[in-house]
Formats: sequence, C-alpha cells, structure tokens
Amino acid sequence: MSEPLSTHADVQSPAFTDDDRVEGAYDATSVRAVMINRPRDALYAYWRNFANLPSFMENVKSVEILDEKRSSWTVAGPAGVDIELVSEITEERPGEYIAWRSTEESDVDHEGWVEFRDNPFGRGTEVRVLISYDPPAGAVGKLVAKVLQREPRVQARRELRRFKQLMETGEIPTSKAPDAAPRADRHF
Repeated sequence: MSEPLSTHADVQSPAFTDDDRVEGAYDATSVRAVMINRPRDALYAYWRNFANLPSFMENVKSVEILDEKRSSWTVAGPAGVDIELVSEITEERPGEYIAWRSTEESDVDHEGWVEFRDNPFGRGTEVRVLISYDPPAGAVGKLVAKVLQREPRVQARRELRRFKQLMETGEIPTSKAPDAAPRADRHF
C-alpha cells in the first residue's frame, strides 16, 4: 500500500506514500502523502482552521485557537495521560503550505508541516505531511509509542486516511455501532 515519495512531479497513484528516512533533530519523524479528490483550496481551508483537526485526528482531543498564529492542543497520550501542546505557525503560504512548531510551554517538543499541491494529472490534490517529535521518556517513550501504534509513521498514515475519507465523502467510516441508531429488527 505504501511506496516511496516521488522526488519529481510524476506523483504516483492515489495510494499513500511515505519516506521514513527523513533526517532531523527529533527522535521520531515521518513524511506521508495521499491524493484527495477535492480542490486544494478547500482542503487547505479545512485544515487551516485548527479547530477542525479533532474531526479526523484520532489522538487530538481538542484544539483551542489562541490567536492567528498559536493554538493549544490536548492530545491523548500513552496510558491515558493527556499531553498539552501549544503550537505556533512558523511559515504559511495560503492555499499551499502550513508549518508549525511547539512553544516552550508544551509537554512535548514537536514540529511539522502540511503541503497541498495540485495533482499534476489534473484531478485532486496531493496532501503531504511531516510530523516530528521527541516522545516523552526518550527511547522508552518511543518504544511505547511504537507498541501502541502512536508513532508518527502510523499516526500520519491514519490521519491522512481519515482526512481523505472526511473530505471526499463527508464522513469517516467506522466499525463501531452507532449508539443512537436502533436496529430495524427491534421495531417489528
């Protein structure tokens, strides 16, 4: 399902792509990409409103907008411990790119970016995400994140898949039975 990111304009099929060989100052880093059959500006606008992120990022419990550049995130961490992050936008190109980095008051040092590019074949948008962070508790935290499938490589793939589903269909399919939907056979 995954294949290396293209280094030139001939973007592969709409399959997920990744490159986990990203070098950096963080213990955990991953780049992922996916094609989404929606206009670039619509995808950018939805993502740029950070209050929308919990709708497709399963570990993000809430995002509070502090000002035009900063937001406070509550993220579900390992063992049921919430992680508090304050992120600041470090670079932005409207309709194309958003980069962010955690501030000093964050529980975890992290940074990332999301890029929106028109599909060179004329249909949809390539969305690429880089996520980097230093897991709490160093190497032990990295191992726990891997075991719990909360490492950047797995998280980025899941979040992009959910973003794609939400943007293309308006919902994220789940195997959980809806609480409010009664079974039809109970009414007959």
